[in-house]
Parts: sequence; C-alpha cells; structure tokens
Amino acid sequence: MSRVMDWEGQAGSSWAAEWRRTDRSWGGLTERLLRSTRDFTFASVLDVGCGAGELSLAIARGRPTVDVMGVDISPQLIEVARDRGRNLSNAAFALGDASRWVPLGDFRPDLLISRHGVMFFADPVAAFAHMASIAAPGAGLLFSCFRSPAVNEIFTAVGSLLPPPPIPPDPEAPGPMAFADPDRVKRILASSGWEDVHLDPFDFAMVVGMGEDPVSDAVAYFSTIGPVATAMAAMTEEVQSAFRQKLRSFVASREIDGIIAFAAGAWIVTAKRK
Repeated sequence: MSRVMDWEGQAGSSWAAEWRRTDRSWGGLTERLLRSTRDFTFASVLDVGCGAGELSLAIARGRPTVDVMGVDISPQLIEVARDRGRNLSNAAFALGDASRWVPLGDFRPDLLISRHGVMFFADPVAAFAHMASIAAPGAGLLFSCFRSPAVNEIFTAVGSLLPPPPIPPDPEAPGPMAFADPDRVKRILASSGWEDVHLDPFDFAMVVGMGEDPVSDAVAYFSTIGPVATAMAAMTEEVQSAFRQKLRSFVASREIDGIIAFAAGAWIVTAKRK
C-alpha cells in the first residue's frame, strides 16, 4: 500500500476514532455495493481494505452461511472491526496488506469486494494479480472508487478553501483519485488476471454533518479525516484557527433541513477472474 496516507499510523487512528461518521458518510455507497452483490454467487468473501468493517459486517449479517474475511493495513481499524463483529461467527478480520496477504487454511474467496479501498496500491497491477492468485477460479470482483474530482465536492468545493499544491498531483499516483480514469482501471485489471470488466457511474450524497449541531459536526468531520484534515495539520495554530472559521462559514452555507451533505461520484467496478 502507498504511504500517501499513513494508514498504519495517524490516519488509521483518526479513521478508527471516526468510524461512526465514516459509516454515515459512505452509507449510500455501501447500500449500492450490497445491492450489487446480488449479481454474484458466492460462499466466501474477501473485503479488501475493509476499514472499520461496515461492509464486511453487513454482508455477514445478511448472509449467515457466507464466510467473510476483512483485511486492512491499519491495526486500529482492524481492532474496531473485530470489536464490532464479535457476535458474528461468520465474520473475521486480519491485519495485512491485501497486495501480499495470503489466507490461512483453505479459504479461497469467490467474491472480492472493496469500498474505496483499492486506490492506494503502489503497484496496482501486481496487487490485483496477487488477489487473483488467491481467489477461487471464476471468482467475482466488485469494488468502488472515486470518479473525477469534478463530481466529488469534497475535492472541489471543500478543497477550494485550501491553497493549491505547489506541484500539481500525479493523477495516477496512489491516492483517492488514482482510479478516476476508467480506461486505466480497465488496463490494470486486464493486465492482472481479470476479465469482463465493467464500470458503472454512481452518484450519492456524502453526509458530513447532522444532529443537534450539524455545522460543528461537519467541521469536526473535515478537521479529523481526509484531505482537509491533512492540510490543517500542517498549519500554524493561528492559520488553523482562521481556516476553521472559514470552514465553519462554508459548511453552514450548505445546511439544508439540518443536514450537510456534498455530492460524490464513484465508479462501481465489476470483473471476473480469468
């Protein structure tokens, strides 16, 4: 996995502490992926970059005869996932890098799934080739990834509050936007042992604030995880204080009926092991 985000360190700790907010913000996407699982026949699932376990646990609850294994590089997120799944006998979680992780025993997943967990591989062709090698013959692949920044307001509307980076980012570098180009995704999968590749666009609302004080909720969300939090961590105390006020005014302007949400756009990618 890439060190673009330090999932084994501070980033992992932050996302683990905020799992309730992240479950909420990704809720529409999770439901879309769960619907897509109905297009596959499977008895065992590998959830790649499972995070705090929301998708793994939802599958395990809905399909009690299916074995679900979630793998993530962050020990903090795996600890949360294990705690959340302690009463589900068909769900388990392992600490590891999915690009090299080898299952124990005879576990060979016939569905590999991921909610925005595949864009951080340093060598995506090698990573997907490895995952194909540990999957059952004919296994299915289902994952989501961001489309372009233009259809993701957390990178455009919210990101516009931040100064531009001194060097334009490489669109193919490991990170949130690494799989935005559908042709690149098709090339990666075709080169790594997968076929029948399809990408379907999916738009959803990313909820970042609600409850008794949705504005403070949204400010806390952006200040703790994601690109805004990363930028804020590098600011001086004075600059950060001023920025926080600007962020607060901005998110307040987006409140509708007690909810603050931003438009998000994903690819829903499906394929089959050759």
